[in-house]
Amino acid sequence: MRRALVVFASFMFFALSAPVAPALPAESLDKGMMFGGQWSDANNTTTDLSNLTDLPAVVEVYTATWCENCVDVEHALDEVQDAGLIEQYHIHRAIGETQDPFGSEAIDARWNAKYGQNAPPAVVFNGTMKKSGSVTSEASLADEFTTLANNDLALGDGSTTFGWTPATASSGTISWNLNIDDSHLENSTLNVTAWIVEAAAEFEEGSNGLGTYPHIVLDIISLGDALQGSVAIQLPSANDGNDLQVHLIYEIMPEIVEPVAGEEVKDAEDSESVPFLTTLATATTLLGAAWAHGGKINQRYHQGRRMR
Repeated sequence: MRRALVVFASFMFFALSAPVAPALPAESLDKGMMFGGQWSDANNTTTDLSNLTDLPAVVEVYTATWCENCVDVEHALDEVQDAGLIEQYHIHRAIGETQDPFGSEAIDARWNAKYGQNAPPAVVFNGTMKKSGSVTSEASLADEFTTLANNDLALGDGSTTFGWTPATASSGTISWNLNIDDSHLENSTLNVTAWIVEAAAEFEEGSNGLGTYPHIVLDIISLGDALQGSVAIQLPSANDGNDLQVHLIYEIMPEIVEPVAGEEVKDAEDSESVPFLTTLATATTLLGAAWAHGGKINQRYHQGRRMR
């Protein structure tokens, strides 16, 4: 029995003292691209004309009020936004959530369908690069985020005009005019969207200690696929205060190719590595084997004594 315990203790020591995996770099996505980021306070009339090359990076942040690592990520993103490089959109986890009041199941489901299920924090730049976790191999997270924000979408010459005209406290008309080279739309689909964002909301019960949570995405409204147009929209209610914003976001997504009849299609399955649980299961198996082995040795020992 003592021998079995020694085997188990030795295995656990080496398994749990194994070096931590290095930081993983951001991964390239094949979901098309997102750009835009022009916006207005919901109670202001606004018109903005911007060159496509001058737009900030659109940064989707998957977060939660209980996520402590998210605080480091968001503080680093604030540094990059202060430099004028990005516009942040915080998507709070909602599905199965009990500790975060800011999530929307529809928006959470959109994230999972587009980027895969994962625990926060995760950050997606322009719909093209995804960084998971809060560990970086660069000098700082802010340095890594700056590099990702500067990735060129190669949109070329072109411009976008955004307009917002409030009608009531909870409605208004959004207009747009996108001037972009046709080559970017070949074999692709354009989706024009209005993102309704709450500038900040209070939640003192948030266990990560922020208290005030910024850039909260409340709704994403599809405006169609035309290069220009105007649509009257209704605004959701803010969690608190009167600080709603209306943002214009363009998505260019690759067209979905329908599978040929009779052709086998295999879906890639998302898998999450849980090394500790795997180690524990393996260790439990080894302990059982060692225990059984020790029992057989003990049994042979007593049988030998009786024979003598």
